[in-house]
Amino acid sequence: MAQSFDPARYAVLVVEDDALVRAEAVDLCEEAGFVTYEARNAEQAIRQLERHSDIRVLFTDVEMPGTMDGLNLARAVRDRWPPVTIIVTSGRVQVGKDDMPENGLFFAKPYPPRSIIKALNDIAAQIQE
Repeated sequence: MAQSFDPARYAVLVVEDDALVRAEAVDLCEEAGFVTYEARNAEQAIRQLERHSDIRVLFTDVEMPGTMDGLNLARAVRDRWPPVTIIVTSGRVQVGKDDMPENGLFFAKPYPPRSIIKALNDIAAQIQE
């Protein structure tokens, strides 16, 4: 009998400097059934990734304080943690396919919650395969 997928075995890392937006994104990820970690900037995000091997999704804003923006963070994660799926969001920066790491997803803010949950469910199904 095939084991059913348990998204709680995998985690999403939400990287967003706006506390309210971050809280809403964490709620969405938890609603999709994922364990969720959070970070305010790229430096915190990398520390979380080093600490939690269950992170399989990076959900990051483009604009954030610190030495690295969300796109540079996404590229660093793609190089260092290849199994991590990357979702990038922005309300101001127009992100093209060439700006994104391979297989990355982009959502303009304000993003529809259903679209994020669907993307997370699709990612979960791919992890299961």
